Amino acid sequence: MVNKLLPDSYVKSVFDIDYEKLLKQGYKGIIFDIDSTLVPHGAESTKEIDELFGYLHSIGLKTLFLSNNSSERIEIFNKNINTQFIAEANKPNKQSYLRAIEMLGIKSSEVVLIGDQIFTDILGANLCGIKNILVKYLMYDDETKIGKKRRVESVILVAYYFRKLISRKHFEVEKQGTSKVKRKSVSEIIPFLYPLAEKKEIFRRHIKNIKQRKSFSTQISKNKLPNLIYSHSSNLIKKGKDIDPVLQENKAFNIDLSASNINGVIIHPGEEFSFWKLVGKINKKNGYKDGRVIINNKVQAGMGGGLCNLGNTINILIMHSPLIITEVHYHSDALAPDQGHRVPLANGTSVAYNYVDYRFKNPTRQSYQICVWCENNQLMAELRSEKAISTQYKITEEDHHFMKKNSKYYRKSKIYKVTEDKETNREINKELVWDNKSEVMFDYNLIPVELIR
Repeated sequence: MVNKLLPDSYVKSVFDIDYEKLLKQGYKGIIFDIDSTLVPHGAESTKEIDELFGYLHSIGLKTLFLSNNSSERIEIFNKNINTQFIAEANKPNKQSYLRAIEMLGIKSSEVVLIGDQIFTDILGANLCGIKNILVKYLMYDDETKIGKKRRVESVILVAYYFRKLISRKHFEVEKQGTSKVKRKSVSEIIPFLYPLAEKKEIFRRHIKNIKQRKSFSTQISKNKLPNLIYSHSSNLIKKGKDIDPVLQENKAFNIDLSASNINGVIIHPGEEFSFWKLVGKINKKNGYKDGRVIINNKVQAGMGGGLCNLGNTINILIMHSPLIITEVHYHSDALAPDQGHRVPLANGTSVAYNYVDYRFKNPTRQSYQICVWCENNQLMAELRSEKAISTQYKITEEDHHFMKKNSKYYRKSKIYKVTEDKETNREINKELVWDNKSEVMFDYNLIPVELIR
């Protein structure tokens, strides 16, 4: 019975579906629920919805409304759309679905159902063998609470994704740029379950660390190693009309606090550096505050926000050394417009306790040291070693531009680490470190027009 409650696909809204792809896959008709699928419950149709149905009809797709609501409600909604409908359908009653297929004049294998409720829309479709798409239910702007039924539906989806049942299905309807499909995490699909998913990942990382028995760097020295390999500094406080000054101040505080746990760490030959092994747990008990974090590709307030800046600073140091990065995660490096000259990897490294770590290993025969501290609203950083090295490093970026896909803009580029002989400046190696495709998180009007392709 559980399988009958599981959707074939899940998208955020009806506007995130590639309808032309459905047509190419052989589907000829779509059965739509109305309330909370197309508009919030009881609302009239919108210009965007009317235009969507005009588009669907223009490309040859048949449509039908299947609703448990009254004929009067549907007729008001349908006045500009003028499509077939079945009122008081008593979903998930199979007879209503079979009648809808008959009215459309197509086979059950040629129809897709789109709805927002598992226990009605999806269950009924699955009972009839109809492919289906679950959309995130729509609410009015001032609504904040969800009912018990919605919470139960969320639990069903969590169980589904944790068991990886969805990976066995091949019905893909989300808009994709390539044939490679990036599946969404549970927390992206059901945002209020993010803390649960986070705890699961933290536990898994603890177990993994125990099993691997790695030799992590733990020695802190107040004395700096003699040779400076690379230094870097950045502003702790960003200013702007859309930037919360309180979160910025808290971010600076969090960075200062965590940097004090890393400052002076020695990475001996064969050892591995772990950001979280040194920083430790992020919570109020340890003195951290709410700063700016990125969760599911959205900027918001969160405990310990700002530590990605510290992680990114350390990454820049390591990129200018022979040390080998063993774990790095990148988020969008288009959080804000570039100020002046474009600097690749100015931001973008992501860390989250403890499962999204930043790690590197020392494969050389000498020890290295990271020094990080805050001074005059600047984050200062140095990478030092026992003796000089024969190579030098630089970060280069190629083919930097912006592109539009569907309704979103992305920063595109290829970022390389270039190794050169220090005496002759001869290039020894050029390594692609990031095939960058970052969603733009700032006002699209601030994107340089000449960089849009």
